[in-house]
Amino acid sequence: MEKEKRIPSWFIYFFGSFGGILFGYDIGVMTGALPFLQIDWSLKASAGVVGWITSAVMFGAIFGGALAGQLSDRWGRRRMILMSAIVFMVFSIMSGLAPHDGQYYLIIVRMFLGLAVGAASALVPAYMSEMAPARLRGRLSGLNQTMIVSGMLISYIMDYLLKELPEAIAWRLMLGLAAVPAVILFFGVLKLPESPRFLVKTGHEDAARKVLGYIRDTPKEIDDELVQIKETAKEETDAAKTTSWGTLFSGKYRYLVIAGVGVAAFQQFQGANAIFYYIPLIVEKATGSAASSALMWPIIQGVILVLGSLLFLVIADKFKRRTLLIMGGTVMGLSFILPAIINTLIPNASPMMIVVFLCIYVAFYSFTWAPLTWVIVGEIFPLAIRGRSSGLASSFNWIGSFLVGLLFPIMTAAMPQEAVFAIFGVICLLGVWFIHSCVPETKGKTLEEIEEQGTKKSNLMSYC
Repeated sequence: MEKEKRIPSWFIYFFGSFGGILFGYDIGVMTGALPFLQIDWSLKASAGVVGWITSAVMFGAIFGGALAGQLSDRWGRRRMILMSAIVFMVFSIMSGLAPHDGQYYLIIVRMFLGLAVGAASALVPAYMSEMAPARLRGRLSGLNQTMIVSGMLISYIMDYLLKELPEAIAWRLMLGLAAVPAVILFFGVLKLPESPRFLVKTGHEDAARKVLGYIRDTPKEIDDELVQIKETAKEETDAAKTTSWGTLFSGKYRYLVIAGVGVAAFQQFQGANAIFYYIPLIVEKATGSAASSALMWPIIQGVILVLGSLLFLVIADKFKRRTLLIMGGTVMGLSFILPAIINTLIPNASPMMIVVFLCIYVAFYSFTWAPLTWVIVGEIFPLAIRGRSSGLASSFNWIGSFLVGLLFPIMTAAMPQEAVFAIFGVICLLGVWFIHSCVPETKGKTLEEIEEQGTKKSNLMSYC
């Protein structure tokens, strides 16, 4: 009998995290497409419409993540990733085929596209955490972040390469080409195995053992992990019977829920996506040059993000979580506030000063708040409330992303953009206070130790 072909572990981890490419591509692609869309549809004075077109994906993602999480428990992680790739592919093409001046059409289509983006943001970390051995889990979480920022960089490069085309063709190709990574993901995931945890929960223990044989080194390691998966599955089933949404804010869990959800919300309300979505328009407003000629700046931001994600892979386990978040948030806040102060003191300061400070912001965001938010969310919630709490944190993160994408063009139309960034800078510093006062250190601690620490804090503290 011919020996069954083994699926290489690198293939599993690569395509298991490839959904991050889709997530990142769609975050970034509108950055370059928007200046051409504004010209083609005469939207220069329509800040509200621009905000809705840009943020519609995040609005859909609010629901996509929660929906995919529930359906993946019924149908499996792999099948839901395949479905997400199909939805992403179809609505990317439909975005590129939008009728002229079809503002409402494009907004609605991008909301449906957001369902796939939100699903990918929820499914990829879940699949990777269930496939990765414990010793590699932190690094592979960083791999997901690297895939996301690589997707952003790819979209920025494609925007730059297509910028010489006529406006009506350029933005359509930029949006439509998002279908390409979706096709690659679909055919890659066709060869992926299902998550061992899902297989055990659905009574397919032999299939789970076979999958673990692809990604674990010894039979003992496989046996030990199968025992652990079965125990965890039983604990989660028991926990689901005794918990509700109200349990999240009971005295025992309140502190940890507020900490985890707060970190996820602050990551977005600090304004990072205002840069990623609108950097050409920011440069246009600062310098007076056409936004369509400023598409090198997104590439620079994308390179910084990728380098920062690689730096995080090196330092992730060498520094405390709180230390990196406090340092990053402080520098990010000052990077937003200083241009407003300098412009007040020196009215004739170079308009490019704000762009330099934005690069500093992105550099520190890329290896602190960007990856660490999801590390914290993965570590901080006790088993009994982990599913609901993680979903709540993801929803608040997407709500923040949606509101920043929607409101930034409206705010910059009403006030100087230095003032808008100064507001985000204050939010960054509030985030630093929140980390210092309300978030426990999770590095090097077991989930049981974190839960015990959170229970004590819930009993003793009331200001967060």
